[in-house]
Amino acid sequence: MKKALMIASILFVAVISTACINNIAVQELNNKAAEYMEKGDYESAINRLQASLDLDSSIYQTYYNLGVASINANKYEQAIEALESGIKINPDFNDFYYSLGVAQIGLADEIYEKSTEEDKEEDVQENKQNADKNNEITDEDKIKVRELKKKASENLTKYLKSASDAKDKESAQEMIKQCEEFLTNEEKKED
Repeated sequence: MKKALMIASILFVAVISTACINNIAVQELNNKAAEYMEKGDYESAINRLQASLDLDSSIYQTYYNLGVASINANKYEQAIEALESGIKINPDFNDFYYSLGVAQIGLADEIYEKSTEEDKEEDVQENKQNADKNNEITDEDKIKVRELKKKASENLTKYLKSASDAKDKESAQEMIKQCEEFLTNEEKKED
């Protein structure tokens, strides 16, 4: 009995020690990521935050910071994924919704711009034949852009509703307005 108690005690101490070491490593990675973000080195920050999540994927702030770093690095899909993962852990952390809206707008704009740039390249290659026809984005891209703009508007609205004293209220309102104008203009084009 004493032997079993001693083994259980050793295992308990080992588990607690491992958890403490893990928490220290996570904190060090998050602190280093914050330093990189302050310097504008978003790639290094992203790498540290992903390593932190590998050690402990239950910390919602790490997902938030990864989302913000990814937005700053123009990695919008990665940002959306990180922010949505964080929302699953803590849906009451309001800043998730603002940042998610920003990432969704960024991805929508990136898709839209990429499509129109490709169309312009095709126009040049075809000696500008049918230039007006080729300045359209694909139907699939149109749907994705609309969906992203709609979700962005919803997330920014959710942010404003739950943060009445938001420091970036005007910015969120302007982004919502732009999303709604875009969606309205797209509907008019369809008619």
